[in-house]
Amino acid sequence: MPDDAQSSCPDRPAPGLSRRGFLSGAAAAGLLARLPAVPLRRGEPRAAAAIQIYLGGGLSHLDTFDPKPDAPLDVRGPFRAIPTAIDGEQFTELCPALAKVADRLTVVRSVTHTEAAHERGSHNMLTGYRPSPAVAYPSFGAVVSHELGVRNDLPPYVCIPRVAPDLGTGYLSSAYGPFSVGAEPVQKDFEVKDLGSSMPLDAARAERRRRLLGELDAGFAGEADGVTATQAFYQQAWKLIDSPTAQAAFRIDEEDGKLRDRYGRNDIGQRLLLARRLVAAGVRFVAVPYGGWDHHQDLANGLRGRMPAVDRALATLLEDLDERGLLDGTIVMLTTEFGRTPRLNADKGRDHWPRVFSVLAAGGGFARGRVHGRSDPTGAEPEQAPVSPADLAATMFTQLGIDPTRRLMSPGDRPIDIVRDGRVLRELLA
Repeated sequence: MPDDAQSSCPDRPAPGLSRRGFLSGAAAAGLLARLPAVPLRRGEPRAAAAIQIYLGGGLSHLDTFDPKPDAPLDVRGPFRAIPTAIDGEQFTELCPALAKVADRLTVVRSVTHTEAAHERGSHNMLTGYRPSPAVAYPSFGAVVSHELGVRNDLPPYVCIPRVAPDLGTGYLSSAYGPFSVGAEPVQKDFEVKDLGSSMPLDAARAERRRRLLGELDAGFAGEADGVTATQAFYQQAWKLIDSPTAQAAFRIDEEDGKLRDRYGRNDIGQRLLLARRLVAAGVRFVAVPYGGWDHHQDLANGLRGRMPAVDRALATLLEDLDERGLLDGTIVMLTTEFGRTPRLNADKGRDHWPRVFSVLAAGGGFARGRVHGRSDPTGAEPEQAPVSPADLAATMFTQLGIDPTRRLMSPGDRPIDIVRDGRVLRELLA
């Protein structure tokens, strides 16, 4: 695998929130305290939660969701096209399970931007903004955490298994960063890092510690802007630690074994099953990074070894959510930083190609069984209805009840739009 495949973001850890980080961080609290008290302008939410599956490295659109069966061999690639549940539309043979549930999907085949480097493309797709040397933009999950807050004593934003680059808070306080699960749910001894106490602690001793902390904080009243916010972080963390119901959401071992088999007893299968548990319990945004898609060489074997697990797990997630009556209220998005070149290279791989690629969306008010946009006959350019990362962001936020035109305050009292130059894609919605 080329070196840049290792830097393509998905499963490489980045700084995130442990319980301790979720609890406090005085500097972060200071940032939060300086945010202006602007009343939120929220629309009527169509979705209560979102799950974002991010295939870092650059998934080939031509070999998955936008096949070109009539193109020359070096364009169409090694995989045959198969019919889907959307009349007249095809995926490749790598996606048989998703083809069967395509009547639950919106397939966007005309996503486009200009960032051909992994880090820049990832930032664009995970924040809705092109990278800037002047400001670090927050991820979608951080914005959701900031705007919608805690529900059912659970962190509003969770990363499974851990935080990857560009899934952080940007200019927002780290208080809005993701709670990192910290381990693979597929493991037999899976346990969420920092969810419980590090040592046995009786109720009386725990209460004395809380009271002591309160007394220490009281001594700084009026002197430190971050004290009040820090206290709020501790209160929320204590609620999570003290709530059996909230903690139960992370206990994937309570799932029926047959359902776990149905998702697949592998990393991506169990990550998506845990994501379903979390959104059902009240988490507002779950990010599931899953890397390894930078196939500059031997694309055929690379995709054969990786795509079937994603196909099975994502199709099962959609079916599972639908069977539980949760799909209409949960956005599910499968994204990547860019597509791959229209022609196979000399190493039988494809290189970086941001000019057109595909994204899948489902649930949360997205239309069922719809294909939006079209790439040209070689999958090189958008031929119809180009879609930008900002358009996708504006649409997702709107469905969650967040006004994408609202401005958040960055350090230095600089107001920044949640989404800039993004259009809500009404044609994607039911």
